[in-house]
Amino acid sequence: MNRPATELPSFISRQVTEARRFYLNLNPPPGHTLTVVCGGWESCAPDFHVERADFPFLCVEFVAGGAGKLAMAGKDWPLRRGTVFAYGPGCAHRIESDPADPLQKYFLDFSGRAGTDLLRAAGLAPGSCRSTGNPDEVERAFEQLLETGKHAGPQATKIAALQAEILLLTLAESVVAGSGRDQSYQTFLKCRTCIEERFLEFTTAAEVAAACHVSPAYLSRLFSLHCHETPYHALLRCRMRHAAALLDGGDKIVREVAERLGLDAFHFSRVFKRVHGVSPAEFLRRRG
Repeated sequence: MNRPATELPSFISRQVTEARRFYLNLNPPPGHTLTVVCGGWESCAPDFHVERADFPFLCVEFVAGGAGKLAMAGKDWPLRRGTVFAYGPGCAHRIESDPADPLQKYFLDFSGRAGTDLLRAAGLAPGSCRSTGNPDEVERAFEQLLETGKHAGPQATKIAALQAEILLLTLAESVVAGSGRDQSYQTFLKCRTCIEERFLEFTTAAEVAAACHVSPAYLSRLFSLHCHETPYHALLRCRMRHAAALLDGGDKIVREVAERLGLDAFHFSRVFKRVHGVSPAEFLRRRG
């Protein structure tokens, strides 16, 4: 799948010291379907400088390290770890690396109206540049896509499209829409992590708020703003995922799992079904 430098498409930069790339479909069909063209990771040369008046595909780039600057849509942005930006046909842009701290970045080129819709849902319409609140998750999603792109099986194109959708949805969850929300997003991440790591300690959202040193009302606003669910529902999901894992282990009955979570069996069954769509008894039956 990877090509020698002499065969690089014209839109791929040569100003790199190291790269990992894949190519799937350099002539994607028009239409709605999201189609991955190519993607990769690049360690930019100190004199990296790319200036384009146009670009043939939709592209999203993510800065994994180093520093630089971006000029696009009449604006200038600093580039640092966690910055993500998008461009496409008709979107002029200039990317420069800091010679003292060269950029390391991922990119994904794709086409299709479905891809455009996903970009916009992530607050990344072509010509946009944002900061991500959780760059480690975004980097893992890019690495997974790179791993997918290495394989040349008959389903490679479909698998890559699904992986690209996961990446774009990850960006939709982790993008901070402007510096004014950075602080609240970081507070939200801390509260969400607290729930994910300590869910067995809590039974109410008020207990979560107290542990996170915020008011219950502010905790609710954070979750409404950044993930569109209540903190209580996030807590229930964590607790019921744990319950499903305990039941799946096969060494505990429903009553024992309910007691582990501090619930009576009836209430536990109702909550379990609300989260998973099936009762604990049905879950066990399907498990066999």
